[in-house]
Amino acid sequence: MLYPSIEPYASGRLAVDSGHELYWESCGNPQGVPALFLHSGPGGGCSADNRRFFDPSRYRIVLFDQRGCGRSTPEASLESNSTAHLIADIEVLREMLSIERWLLFGGSWGATLALAYAQLHPQRVSAMVLRGAFTARESELDWLYRRGASLIFPEHWASFASFIPEGERADLVHAYHARLTSGDAVIEAEAARSWCLWEDVLSTLLPSPTSSNETVLRSLARIETHYFVHQAFLDQGQLLANAHRLHGIPGIIIQGRHDMVTPPVTAWELHQAWPGSMLKMVPDAGHASSEPGIRRELIAATDALCVQLDRLSWSELP
Repeated sequence: MLYPSIEPYASGRLAVDSGHELYWESCGNPQGVPALFLHSGPGGGCSADNRRFFDPSRYRIVLFDQRGCGRSTPEASLESNSTAHLIADIEVLREMLSIERWLLFGGSWGATLALAYAQLHPQRVSAMVLRGAFTARESELDWLYRRGASLIFPEHWASFASFIPEGERADLVHAYHARLTSGDAVIEAEAARSWCLWEDVLSTLLPSPTSSNETVLRSLARIETHYFVHQAFLDQGQLLANAHRLHGIPGIIIQGRHDMVTPPVTAWELHQAWPGSMLKMVPDAGHASSEPGIRRELIAATDALCVQLDRLSWSELP
């Protein structure tokens, strides 16, 4: 069960570079263990339920919408929007809130961003909870957009691929990106619906309702394809190669056995490369944080780490 619904005790807009303004909020206990929620996507944005993975009496919960999505502006902007920019934004937000170290909580792309941030700023991370590990390697993108998930969901893949003319289907990410940045509102909306429908099909073990909000779909699809045509602005294999930098940071990786978006092999490889990490494989779950087994393990993880962090003084943390 998620913790009860709560409202922020503080919120605001953070101006960064290139005209971007980021929405942020703080919830729970202002004197609690600081925790940063990193949403999925890239381009997904936060929701009220994201606050509910943490005990509000024990955590100081911080959420923010990354560049171009959610309540941040400008909407769906790709200008100055890269992994390095997002890492810098997290540091600006941390300093503004006078937080020394915080627990990072992220799923899918949120896990990618958490890993990239923690490897650059390990001294700022007290612990990590990651769901559906994703490192944006070519093999992971191939699974999603070339040959992999297409073998499990052939009828949905046929619909996803058929949106693009046959001559361009060898590289669907670039083909969709071209349409999502075409400047034609109708084409962009149609491409966004098709792109997001494929992702939604893969996200849960059993079918679930999908979003019909065209603004949300456009932001998600534009920003995802922008990141994916640039390999998430990461070197190939960077996050696994640098996992040793996480040594001493407590980490729990939650992975659905039947995850069709981020297959379990990446979580396993990350666990092997990250000294001291714990891997929780959920046997009856797919990818989404809404899956009952995934949700149960995520809350168990934040509960357990809160107890561990409460027992340590900040000077004793890695």
